[in-house]
Amino acid sequence: MLDLKSIAIGLLAIASTLQAAPPDAQGIAEFNIAYKAWDGARFASAAQLFRHATTASPANAINFYWLGVTEFHRMLWLKNCAGNATNKADSDAALESAVAALLTVVNLNEHHAESHALLATLYGLKINGSLFQGMKYGPRITRHQELSLKYGPTNPRVYYLLGMCQFHTASEPDEWQQASQTLLKAQKLFEAEAKAPAEPLHPRWGYDSCLTFLGLACEQLGQLEKSAEFFRSALRERPEDRLATEGLKRVLRAK
Repeated sequence: MLDLKSIAIGLLAIASTLQAAPPDAQGIAEFNIAYKAWDGARFASAAQLFRHATTASPANAINFYWLGVTEFHRMLWLKNCAGNATNKADSDAALESAVAALLTVVNLNEHHAESHALLATLYGLKINGSLFQGMKYGPRITRHQELSLKYGPTNPRVYYLLGMCQFHTASEPDEWQQASQTLLKAQKLFEAEAKAPAEPLHPRWGYDSCLTFLGLACEQLGQLEKSAEFFRSALRERPEDRLATEGLKRVLRAK
């Protein structure tokens, strides 16, 4: 005979689970705080929350995406934050963790444009000027960039990440100009995105860094007034942006 009391308790437990916040919601909130404050400890905290979420829901691509995003930014914090020059091992570990998470995303959902764009960026960082690494990772970068544009033709983070890659590999004015054009497209897409209501679990990161790289590209092109304005705009979005702070000081001295 069915135990109606046990069934009722089970149904209540299921209902409670369905009403609970998604497993990644707390991690996203922690990531957003870390990003705004540019806080390495809170990036680490967010990453730990996402690791728990991926363990609990190993088929949920969104958990892995946010783990990859968080580890990507933790790596940038370790690489670029003042006083962290000695953290190469931690930075490399964060990079590898981000790659692993994002590869899981595209295995679960090949159409996830931002994960392809992030993978292309991370593989670019792994090259680090090495001809051998370039031969190894170059084809992967091209493939993931192509897929990111195919699946995210209006995604601002896709164009921001592509523009950042173009900037880092540029050595001639026409190449910096190309990076600038890609980043300008990203800027317009970010501004269009900002007009839409923000969903709590949807990404909204990248706009301030896009402005910073526009400042850097204009600086390389000798457009110091435009460069300064982009750096100022980036700092209005995120005052803790060290690249924008240092860039603004440089161009003001050079003017």
